[in-house]
Amino acid sequence: MPQDQVHPQANRDRLVIDQLLKGNPTEHHLVELARLHIRYKGFPGAREIQQDLKLLFQQWGLTEEALFATTREIHSSGRAYSHLRQGEDLQDWS
Repeated sequence: MPQDQVHPQANRDRLVIDQLLKGNPTEHHLVELARLHIRYKGFPGAREIQQDLKLLFQQWGLTEEALFATTREIHSSGRAYSHLRQGEDLQDWS
């Protein structure tokens, strides 16, 4: 059995996930959940992060399809990262 890998962004992502677990599903939180779900889906490791992402889907009553439909609309309207245009830090998408 192959050994689990450690994602290079796991520490930074853990901080984001901890914030998501404390909050309600705002547009920004939904966009972050979608981004992290894509990053970790099928990743061979980061099991705790993957479990917490599943928990967020359950807590917020979402399916992958519903999340992606909502976040596509948010992105297409230009609202996804509008806070970045106001001088906040950029997310690292690597």
